[in-house]
This record gives sequence, C-alpha cells and structure tokens, in this order.
Amino acid sequence: MVKVHKLIPSIDWSISSREMQDILNSTHDAIVAVNRKGIIILFNTAAERLLGIKAWKAYGEYARDIIPGSRLHCVLETGLPELNQKQETGGICILTNRVPVRDENNRIVGAVAVFRDMTEIRQLAEEMTCIKEMKNLLEAIINTSQDVISVVDDQGKIIMVNPAYTRVIGMRKDEVVGKPPTVDIRQGESVHLRVMQSMEAVRGVPLKVGPANREVIINAAPLIIDGRLRGSVAMAHDVSEFKFLSAEPNSMQALMSQEQARYTFHDIVASGPVMKAAVENACRAALTPATVLLAGESGTGKELFAHAIHNGSQRKYRRFIRVNCAAIPETLLESELFGYEAGAFSGALKSGKKGLLEEADGGTLFLDEIGEIPSSIQVKLLRVLQEREITRVGGVRTFELDLRIIAATNKNLEDEVRKGNFRKDLFYRISVFPITIPPLRQRCGDLPVLCRHLLTKLNREYGRSVQGIAETAANLLDGYNWPGNVRELENVLGRALINMHFNEYIILPVHLPPLASGKEPGVERECADGSVQTLAEIMEEAERRAITAAVARCGGNRAEAACCLNISLRTLYYKLEKYGLSRGSPE
Repeated sequence: MVKVHKLIPSIDWSISSREMQDILNSTHDAIVAVNRKGIIILFNTAAERLLGIKAWKAYGEYARDIIPGSRLHCVLETGLPELNQKQETGGICILTNRVPVRDENNRIVGAVAVFRDMTEIRQLAEEMTCIKEMKNLLEAIINTSQDVISVVDDQGKIIMVNPAYTRVIGMRKDEVVGKPPTVDIRQGESVHLRVMQSMEAVRGVPLKVGPANREVIINAAPLIIDGRLRGSVAMAHDVSEFKFLSAEPNSMQALMSQEQARYTFHDIVASGPVMKAAVENACRAALTPATVLLAGESGTGKELFAHAIHNGSQRKYRRFIRVNCAAIPETLLESELFGYEAGAFSGALKSGKKGLLEEADGGTLFLDEIGEIPSSIQVKLLRVLQEREITRVGGVRTFELDLRIIAATNKNLEDEVRKGNFRKDLFYRISVFPITIPPLRQRCGDLPVLCRHLLTKLNREYGRSVQGIAETAANLLDGYNWPGNVRELENVLGRALINMHFNEYIILPVHLPPLASGKEPGVERECADGSVQTLAEIMEEAERRAITAAVARCGGNRAEAACCLNISLRTLYYKLEKYGLSRGSPE
C-alpha cells in the first residue's frame, strides 16, 4: 500500500492509475484505505459488496463515520497494526487486518484495512474440520480392521499399513513405510505393482509374506482419482484363519474323529529293505477289505499307514473316522463308539445320537491305541467284527454296518492276551492282516532321506530355508538310538531350526540338542542287505562317531580333541586317517 500511496498525491482523493484500480477491484478480499486524516481514498468492489456501500459515496468520507466499527483512525493514532480482528458491521461479522502505511521517511501517511466475511472462513473451517474428521474416521476403520491392509502411492512406495499388518505379516510399520511393496514378500510377486501396471483389480492371489513365510490370500485394486492413478490398496487374509474356521466345531468330536485321510503311500519315506517291506504289505492290504492291525513303537508312523491304506482302498472317497481310544474317558468311550438311544442315561440327548461306528458306515474306522479299550467294550467290538452290526446304548434295535476297521497299538497284544488284559478272540479278529512298522533304529539308510523330508516340512512351518545337515551333525544323528522314533527326530530337527540364525542354512552339531552318543547295549543294527553288523563293526562305527563328535565339539582343534578322548595326538591322526576323516575334518 506504500506504492499505492506514492501514486496518489496527498491532496488527491481519487485513484490516479486506472490499471491499479482494476487490479484492486478484481481481488476477492475487501480493501479500504484512508489517508493520514482518516478519509477514505480507496474502496474496492469487494468492499462495496460486503459493506453494502457504494464506492462513490465512500470516497472523501471519514471511515469511522461511514463504516460501523472501523478502527482505522486508531491505527493512525497508535501506528500499531491490528491483525485478525473481528468487526461487526451491517449485521455481519468480518475478520479484518488493519495496518498503517508509512512513507520513505517512516511517517504514517494512511492506513489500510483488508477484510473478509467470516461466513466464508467459517465454511472453510467447517470443511477442513469435516475433512479432518473423515480422515480420522477412515484411519480408525482401517486400523480396527482385522484384515491386513496396505496402501502404496503412485511412486510405488508403501505409505500406510494397519496394525493387523504387523500382527499377521510380522513386520513393524517403520520397517515397511517408504519401502517398495516387495519388501515383505518371500514367495510370489507384488500385487501392488501388478494392479498399477494393468490398472485392473486382482483377487485371490496366494503369497508367502513376512519373516515367518505366512500364507495369505491377497485382493488388490488401483486407486484412480479424477482419471489419474494415485496408487493401490491391498487386503490380505491369513490362510490359517480359513483353516481354523473350517475346522470341526465340536472339540471332542475333533479329538476323536477326522473325516478325511490326508496321507498316501507317497508320503511314507522308505528306502531301507525293512521299511519297504512294511509299505508293500500295506499296499497289498489296501486292496482287500480285511481288518488290519498296525503294530509298532510310539512315533513310528502307524497313523500315517492307516491314512495311506484308506486312500489306497476302494473306500478312499468315503469317510475316514479316527478314534484315539486312549484319549476318550472310559465312561464315554462306549457311547461315543456305539451311540445311544433317547433317554439312555442322564444327560443324553432327547433325539439320541449316532456312534462313530455308524458315522464310519461305508468308510474306514481307525481305532488308534486299541490296546487301551476296556474289557467290557471289547465284547461289543468283537460282535461288530463278527456280525457287522451294532446295538446302541440303551437300545434294542440292531444296525447293519459296512465298514473297514484298521487298528493300531504300540503294545505287544500277544503279551496282553497272556496277561488277560486283552481278549484272545478279539485279537485274532483284528489281526487278520498284521503289519509291523519297524522302529527308526532298525531302518538302515532311511535317516538321511527322512531328514530331508522333515526339513522340507519344517521349513514351511517355521518360515526357514535350511538346506541340509553338516556331515558331523549327521553322524551325531546317525549314532543316536531314537527311542521316540520319527516323532523324536522331527522334534530334534525342529529344535535345531529354532537354535539357528536366519542367515544360517546348514545344521551343525552346535544347533542340535544334547543326544546320547552310541546305541543302547544289546541293540542290533540292520544293514541294507538285511544282515546284522558284527561286534567289531559296531565298535569301529562307535569309535568313528566318538572321534567325529570330539573334533566337532572342540571346533576342529585336534590336540584338544585328543585330550578329551584321552588318547595321544599321534593316535588321533592315525584314526582320522583310518576312518577317512583327516581330509574332511576341520583344521
């Protein structure tokens, strides 16, 4: 406004520059200027509209006389600006800034007021408040969603993830925001990049994400605003939640039964002659309707065989019901197996209930731990095997059944028969086609193949990429007796993976939990050709394992290993050479 003052002589109240007048009249804000006497010398079109006063009436008049509430004369007196002040005039409320105008000598030569109707400002404030509230609402919706949500901008950078992302994917917000959308992907391609390239939504894309290789299903769509691509948004659903929702809702029923057989003979690892023979017998049994008895120590894979026999039979498209006889209380076992009629006992359903034997009609019933069935139920089970019919608890009607029974036990049923704990007639009924599954210590040659198979499974479960087992660690595993069989082997390998860092890919002895060295006394080791090792061979094998373990435990320091073994260093070198360990052992 100093420039305006320079264009206007102090005794001239009109605008001398038509161009400057047009500029001031085109502004949206109202502008009123007075000279040093407080007389209006500038009154633009916006001021006319806002104050309801024509410019030609305002020029030459004192501002305090024609504009209610004007304080331009106060600014002239004090020389101080008044900023963001409310002013009531003409029934409206305006927001004004009043400032003095000074010349080159810093003398006050006038004052200027710039003001706007607060209605417009209030509307803008309300719009801003509404936008802010809407933003907060959208953020709250996104943050409370149980589905994983991520948003990428048009530059291909992640700009937003919700708390469900951290919970499911396993990565913090600060680890991904500002990074490319591939930062969390372990297997598959980024759906964000795909939709931004194709400009089309995608649905049901399976990916593995995060440090744990979590399986998710992704839906994604591009963000297009006013015809312009502004980024993309993706929603991920945890596959494990779908599996949980599709699980058997009744926990007791889920414990007792399972309606589908998951495994086939392809899932059974068998490279040694003893295990191959067991698998061949099971394949033959699958082709017949005969009752099968699976015998073997705990952890040898009896349930795996039962699944495979069902899937290899003509009943593979029918139900496969699994009953763990040891897991169901004795008081409930009879009613769960045979069912009951209405009112059979206190607490019974009014409509009665089918038993698991009826549920398995047309399919296969797997009785796991059959040696735990009490004698009272053994009699009724014998009738099922003989007559193929049942009578419910509290009922008189008989129901004919067409089912195949596969039984399994880790007990020696012949000994149980001699002790009187198991009925002889039932034993002969269930052992029509007996199959003995060998323990792991007798499965010569199967251990390396089993380890590879189990590592593949554990890598998927733990989200790891372990590639194999070092020779020294493999020797320790091979020298262990495995009383818990395959189940124990899986447990040991799982613990080894937990002990490993994410950048380690080979299992070393240090990763393994403590294992007893050597076999139990008196345990025979079957070889690939079916023969039994001689005492000298067993001693040499034990000596080889002991030397390997000692060298590995001492970090390759042979002098220290010799001291631990209580032999001379020269003897250690001789034995390393004898067993072919000198070349591959660490220095």
